[in-house]
Amino acid sequence: MVVAVTLALGNSRENEIVKKNRDEAIRVELVDWSRAEQVIRPVRITVFIHEQSVPEELEWDGLDSHCAHALAWNEAGEAIGTARMQTNGTIGRMAVLKAWRGRGAGRALLEALLDLAFRQKLNRVTLSAQTHAIGFYERAGFRAVGDLFLDAGIPHRKMEKALVPEKDFTRSDKSPASSEQPGS
Repeated sequence: MVVAVTLALGNSRENEIVKKNRDEAIRVELVDWSRAEQVIRPVRITVFIHEQSVPEELEWDGLDSHCAHALAWNEAGEAIGTARMQTNGTIGRMAVLKAWRGRGAGRALLEALLDLAFRQKLNRVTLSAQTHAIGFYERAGFRAVGDLFLDAGIPHRKMEKALVPEKDFTRSDKSPASSEQPGS
């Protein structure tokens, strides 16, 4: 698997994560809502409104223009997933089209937002995970906190992850200090 992580928001090759899993590549870009809304909306409508029956008035909460957005594309240039992060480090609206679930798109979206959070020097990130996705987030270093609650009629649990770069081995540009040889 090949991963390339880049820095800023926008629409250029410098803002991508590329994951190659078997013979398919997934490209993730950090994008601005005003430029990507027409691409992000159909993904979220399919996943949240159609598949999960989330009411439209709950899905479109007015926060999108204030969030950083990650957008995943397949090799054919089709949008296959999206997620967002608020300025306080709250990750949400993680949506991957059904045909692309379990193929690395969700992980790539999450990595893009975690990388952004590190670069913004946030101390931690939080999210509200649907209960079926708790294991996915635990594998990415999140821990469940608090009790189960319903959001749009769907069981969720709050999760958080401390961002400590020198101890976070999930980051591709970090390695465990213990791997350094004395005197090197």
